[in-house]
Amino acid sequence: MGTAEETAGGEAQAWGEVTPDAARRLLIAAVEAFAERGYHATTTRDIAGRAGMSPAALYIHYKTKEELLHRISRIGHAKALEILRTAARREGSARERLADAVGSFVRWHAGGRTTARVVQYELDSLGPDARAEILALRRQCDDEVHRVIEDGVASGEFDVLDVKGTTLAVLSLCIDVARWFNVDGPWTPDEVGALYADLVLRMVGAGEPAPAQK
Repeated sequence: MGTAEETAGGEAQAWGEVTPDAARRLLIAAVEAFAERGYHATTTRDIAGRAGMSPAALYIHYKTKEELLHRISRIGHAKALEILRTAARREGSARERLADAVGSFVRWHAGGRTTARVVQYELDSLGPDARAEILALRRQCDDEVHRVIEDGVASGEFDVLDVKGTTLAVLSLCIDVARWFNVDGPWTPDEVGALYADLVLRMVGAGEPAPAQK
């Protein structure tokens, strides 16, 4: 499966809120181009060409190339926050919530790796105001994971000396999946999600769940 097929098919739901159709096609084309060539090496002509449109048509929907990246980043980070918040605030033990958060977050980065690479690794290409907005969303993502780990320490489920540092390590581990995951590789997104959930639980000293009391 090529990048265009992966983005337009497997990742299409991520862009359902982008309308009209022409704006969505341009945004998907930008995701492809930024992931393949990097933001700075991509031109508006490249993006328009991938979308089957003229460069002039792009400016009807987006004033600048940065506006496209900003919108991609904002939607992507909002989705990441939704994934983490849903898992982190559900019913269950801290162990269960952390495993769910990590597994879900990793599956998103693997299944939508083209989008995730742009969302996570092109932050410094944004201007100061747009970058500040995205950093605020990132901090909210950090806070969700931090809160679960903190809960686990308080309940005795986790053995963590530095909650802030561990939160950074957990999120970095998850995000890096977008860099290396290969759809033609040996693992599915679900398998990688399960593997990373297990690794993170071991990282925080959770180990295996305690047997149920009889």
